[in-house]
Amino acid sequence: METEILAIPGEPIWYLQKLPKNLKEVLLIPISDLHLGDPLFSKKHLDRTVDFLKNTPNAFAILNGDLCDMAIKSSVGNVYRQINTPQDQRDWVIDAFNPVKHKLLGMTTGNHENRIQKEVGLDLSRDMAKDWGIPYRSEGMLIKVQFGNGNKNVDGKPYTYWVYFTHGYGGARTKAAKAVKVERLATWIHADVYIMSHDHVVNVAPDVYLIPDPRSHRDERTGFTIGKVSAHRKMLVKSNAYLKWGGYAEMGGFPPVDLETPIIKLSGIGGKPRVRVEV
Repeated sequence: METEILAIPGEPIWYLQKLPKNLKEVLLIPISDLHLGDPLFSKKHLDRTVDFLKNTPNAFAILNGDLCDMAIKSSVGNVYRQINTPQDQRDWVIDAFNPVKHKLLGMTTGNHENRIQKEVGLDLSRDMAKDWGIPYRSEGMLIKVQFGNGNKNVDGKPYTYWVYFTHGYGGARTKAAKAVKVERLATWIHADVYIMSHDHVVNVAPDVYLIPDPRSHRDERTGFTIGKVSAHRKMLVKSNAYLKWGGYAEMGGFPPVDLETPIIKLSGIGGKPRVRVEV
């Protein structure tokens, strides 16, 4: 019998995503920073990502904020350059992902959508997630991804990965300054993969930390009960944007954006979990 969890608003919780047992590898695609509404939004690159999701059975995605540009008069962006209204931006994004909504594992919001929420109390990201029928948590999301069979060569045991993603915050100029944000995040919460967006720069870094193995035995030489310490590998990922260079970025001295999307590979091959990233 499941126990009901009554979470305080804003309190961290996790969501389970059970994927098919016949999968031997899952391709996880972080999608963020479309900035739909900005005239420099690259529809071509988004179409390519959506087509990949649609045509690849083992590909899934998370949505990590700033899907809409949502410029308003009080924001840094120029409201007069927007190519459509906030309502139209919301509706366009819903239509764009409708064909692959069954491939979306969860969603957060970004600082651009948050402008509308702060001004009028309307959470358009929550509306989009509700329309697609996917989990939504504005601050960040921890998901437990399970798929396949034979983890550690045990029949019936799925491969399990913990993935945490949040949109991101603040400003930074150098790649190192941008990357350190997700490195810092990885000290706060346990996961196998950490994804942060916002800075429009792709950066991938593996890291390792040590955890105690709960198994133990009595050491005959000393008489003490001892156990081993195991290495836990985690992958730190900064995701791309879908915004061509120019406009605010050019005037502000920010570099061109890498429009290619990273693909996170969660492996269930060989009886031992592995995680890696390709772009």
